[in-house]
Amino acid sequence: MTPKKEEKRIRTRFAPSPTGPLHIGGVRTALFNYLFARKNRGDFILRIEDTDKERSRQEWEVQLMESLEWFGLNWDEGPVLSDQQKIDFGNHLVSYAGSHAPYRQSERTDVYKKYLQQLIDSGRAYFCFCTKEELDAQKQYLMSIGEPPVYQGKCRDLPGEKVSEYLKQGKKCVIRFKTPENLKISFNDLIRGKIEFDSSVLGDFVIAKDLENPLYNFTCVVDDAEMEVSHVIRGEEHVSNTPKQIVLIKALGFEEPAYAHLPLILNTQKKKMSKREGKTSVTEYMDEGYLPEALINFIALLGWNPGTDREMFSLDELIEEFSLEKIQKAGAVFNLEKLNWLNGVYLRKKSLKDLTSLCVPYLEKAGFIENISLDLFRIKETEEEVSVDWLEKVISLYQERLKKLSEIIELVDYFFKKELDYPKDLLRWKEMSDKEVADSLNACLKIVFGLDDFKASSLQEALFREAEKMGDRGSLLWPLRASLTGKKSSAGPVEIAETLGREKTIERIKRAIRKMENE
Repeated sequence: MTPKKEEKRIRTRFAPSPTGPLHIGGVRTALFNYLFARKNRGDFILRIEDTDKERSRQEWEVQLMESLEWFGLNWDEGPVLSDQQKIDFGNHLVSYAGSHAPYRQSERTDVYKKYLQQLIDSGRAYFCFCTKEELDAQKQYLMSIGEPPVYQGKCRDLPGEKVSEYLKQGKKCVIRFKTPENLKISFNDLIRGKIEFDSSVLGDFVIAKDLENPLYNFTCVVDDAEMEVSHVIRGEEHVSNTPKQIVLIKALGFEEPAYAHLPLILNTQKKKMSKREGKTSVTEYMDEGYLPEALINFIALLGWNPGTDREMFSLDELIEEFSLEKIQKAGAVFNLEKLNWLNGVYLRKKSLKDLTSLCVPYLEKAGFIENISLDLFRIKETEEEVSVDWLEKVISLYQERLKKLSEIIELVDYFFKKELDYPKDLLRWKEMSDKEVADSLNACLKIVFGLDDFKASSLQEALFREAEKMGDRGSLLWPLRASLTGKKSSAGPVEIAETLGREKTIERIKRAIRKMENE
């Protein structure tokens, strides 16, 4: 009986370049690789592609790793980020988890050099000494006659002694792969089906600047093979790289991985998202106060469809539901309104204590408060000390309205100001005269003074009773609310007054009355 062939272990990788902040598209690529690996009980690898020496920065590397950790996308193999490295970056992050280290391309030069030499020795790659001027002239000519602007092979068959001579002279060169001619290159994309290319559109493409400086398509192929990557899941923009990588795989005798190319992320005009048109960096969304669970949920639905109307998924639920078969081919529209709605849902699910903890850093950054002990804060403008319980009352007034944490600054700023600056017309309900507004505010003042128990329930009962006499609730409650907040819209005046307290409520109503009488 023939023994059953052991299934190859699922191994996926996310391989970003640390040349800038992690983008939304990068997070989606990382997420789908993570979900596929977890769903199939496989391995998720983080590999840093930092061969672009001029643009790669260690601070970007640290930031992208911290971003993945923030999202909960923990990798099984790759660089390990210590707390100290997060603070000072060190000279290089040398700590790794996994048996295929190093996971940083800048530290794998000897590996690449071995395979480059193998291709050169076997005649599958060669040194090209053509100048930039020659290549540009060749490209322009080919384009003018409607031909693919690929290298025409001038240095393809240079005699060995000539190559040695040029190299000894230090003549500038690159290393090109000798692409097989008249070859049909096809692969089965797990999302798009069969895709086919003709080798004539590739030409002899450059795989390294020299033996010490390999380029993307080459390093990618070597790393995927050495790290035993089974599935390459990446963005649609890499489709054109796949035939180049396949011919390299065959030349090196590697096993070809499965490919899946994710749809583009589009803006609302159905064009590819760009930095000029809005936020694309993950850190921008983090800074604005989007929750990781909301962002992950939203990003998962950019191109993946669960097959139902369900819109809310935890990371564990996404792992359970995920499959490559449910990823669409067409571009996925990034709808900011949808993200805001989804984030608001997650914010409302937070306990008041947790939501307040999330909001406090925004209030501190805005200069409203400073922490002076475990549960005590000082309002900077008034020097008043307030408890975390009071902050929770403030935050509770807007939990139902918040779409992102940064909005809390503008919504509750009036609680932390000594005096409010607003035009007196803001106090006017409909066509009320100055005297009518002042009379209304005086009625409110009398009620506030007269209450034994300054609670929202008592205040509401007294105010509503007075409003019935006036025949219009708005004429009483609008001037009151505007006097307490200095805003066109806010939470209800009763809840605001209770949170401000009797003394501040009286003080603000009096200022509003003076504004109506004096201006």
